[in-house]
Amino acid sequence: MDFELARFNMVEQQIRTWAVLDQDVLDLLFVVKREAFVPPQWHSLAFADLELPLPNGEQMWAPKLEARVLQALQLRGGEKVLEVGTGSGYFAALLACRAAAVTSVEIDHALALEAAQKLARAGVANVRCEIGDAARGWGKDTYDAIVLTGSTPMLPETLFAQLRPGGVVFAVVGDLPVMTARLIQWMAPGSRVTTELFETVVAPLKNAATPARFQF
Repeated sequence: MDFELARFNMVEQQIRTWAVLDQDVLDLLFVVKREAFVPPQWHSLAFADLELPLPNGEQMWAPKLEARVLQALQLRGGEKVLEVGTGSGYFAALLACRAAAVTSVEIDHALALEAAQKLARAGVANVRCEIGDAARGWGKDTYDAIVLTGSTPMLPETLFAQLRPGGVVFAVVGDLPVMTARLIQWMAPGSRVTTELFETVVAPLKNAATPARFQF
């Protein structure tokens, strides 16, 4: 398989045509080798316009979604980022090239260890991989950006408590069949700006926050 040709076609036919026009983002897709993070049995589909299965029922985002989210975050190199759901480690690698430091938390122990190994082999040194449940936040640090890689019916307030002024949360919010990718910027207590980016469907985040249900 000609990986470079497949990568070029992915960028030109899938990603650029889905309103990803930030040249720095497009260039980065040639630098960070996606095939190095895809499970070996799916190498032939590493650049296909679809989600790829990961162990234990997890999924890897489609390439155009990865690029679109990276563009929307508008990272400039000095940010501190929290990623909720490491998955394959590929999106953490992309984030690492656009930010100063990334903390990536994965609830699945085996998946987290494998992603950490792939990141190390790729020479990505500014990602700290953690194992645990970060669906409602992680630790006591604050961040410039928080990215949820699984969908959630709602966003818990604890996530916003970990944002620095001007920081953003990206999440796919909602339940099947309607989910919306949103970027929420926290300006000050009680002041947020929400941008609805596009409709999509991604696998739910394990232990995602859910609204209280009325019980009889």
